[in-house]
Amino acid sequence: MLADMIQRLFERSLDDAAQAQARGGQWLPALWAEIAEMGLPLALLGEEQGGFGLALAEQGEALRLLGALAVPLPVAETMAANRLLATAGLPLSDGPAGLARADDLTLIGERLTGTVARVAWGENLVCLALAVGDTLYRVPRSGWSLAEPGSAVNFHPRPTLAIDWTVDTSAPLPYCPLAAGATVRAFQIAGALEAALDMTLEHTATRVQFGKPLQKNQVVQHELAKLAGELACATAAADLAGEALERGDLPGVAAGSLRAREAATNGAAIASQMHGAIGFTREHRLHLFTTALWSWRDEFGGQVFWATLLGRAAIQAGGDGYWPMVTQL
Repeated sequence: MLADMIQRLFERSLDDAAQAQARGGQWLPALWAEIAEMGLPLALLGEEQGGFGLALAEQGEALRLLGALAVPLPVAETMAANRLLATAGLPLSDGPAGLARADDLTLIGERLTGTVARVAWGENLVCLALAVGDTLYRVPRSGWSLAEPGSAVNFHPRPTLAIDWTVDTSAPLPYCPLAAGATVRAFQIAGALEAALDMTLEHTATRVQFGKPLQKNQVVQHELAKLAGELACATAAADLAGEALERGDLPGVAAGSLRAREAATNGAAIASQMHGAIGFTREHRLHLFTTALWSWRDEFGGQVFWATLLGRAAIQAGGDGYWPMVTQL
């Protein structure tokens, strides 16, 4: 039922004009109001916390849909931030929120200062769930200013924020926010790849060259099979990351996140190739998904961060513990 509600909302209110506005860095207040009215920012919370009380698989389906529909606002980030704040016992955000880790910030007395790089839609947020060391801070909008503008590969804002805030709310960090963000991105990647596959199947079935549809060529069929394989891997990897996050298993999150990010790279390349030159144009709808895939694969730690973490876990497991570690992921 929730998936159907999400589908209907964005099919009704997120058209090409709205996507173009978002890709120009414009906030979509009317769409956010509908998102908030539906309760999506609290969707990952239990019913006692005002959320939907979704099972893990249902949470993943909601996040996958946000990727499959190319939702341009920080809905997934707000969902993850509210879950982290709720787990820590801090007040929830009453609007769009961000999720970040920045261990190089300085705390002198009660004053927290420093910069946080590349925060999705940073200037439009009302709250930032910010981890520094082993502490989680709930930083309100009054606690930061714009340090440097920036944008992601998909043209959405990713500014650097200058934090200058007198701490009034903090708590011990319950789990790694990068792991939460990486898991969210893995689900979104799976959703975007599903949309890219559907578009590629339709294009190759209707595009005729040399007297027959592209899909009738064996080499094209092979590429479509590879793209479907990347989608299957991304979907399984996102589920793996979600299950690992639930049990606090960072190597499991790393393994799932890494495979999803690899699928983003491979899948975007295949979909673009199968569409030919038109797939690279900003005017073609495929661009919404390929640029999102390129952006999401590099956020919340990036591939080097998670590969290093997974490699260190394998080394620490040693010769006797390596295979048990792999089979437990």
